[in-house]
Amino acid sequence: MPGGAIGYLLKDRVSRIRDFAGALETVACGGTIIDTDVVQHLLRSSRPGPLDGLTPREQEVLGLMADGQSNGDIAATLVLSDAAVSKHVGRIFLKLGLGPVDENRRVRAVLTYLDSVRR
Repeated sequence: MPGGAIGYLLKDRVSRIRDFAGALETVACGGTIIDTDVVQHLLRSSRPGPLDGLTPREQEVLGLMADGQSNGDIAATLVLSDAAVSKHVGRIFLKLGLGPVDENRRVRAVLTYLDSVRR
């Protein structure tokens, strides 16, 4: 095998015989194979996203908002007070640039979250 050959496949790719055989042949000839899912993940994580400014707790609250939970439901799920959830939601709106005059800012925040998760 040539010195610079590199191959990295995820488990589900190895179980597909045709994909594995093609990758093995490429690596045996000195080529490089990196699973496309790994490449996509690396490219995604290198680009800043709109949720990067949110704290982990704010991201968790936004995720629960995306699941359709009300502030009261979120408070119960996370064992927080209603006031704490309201503060988190307010900071989420602020950090996403959704001012108090924006219509449907909860919906817009959730759409931003869903768009970021799909990337």
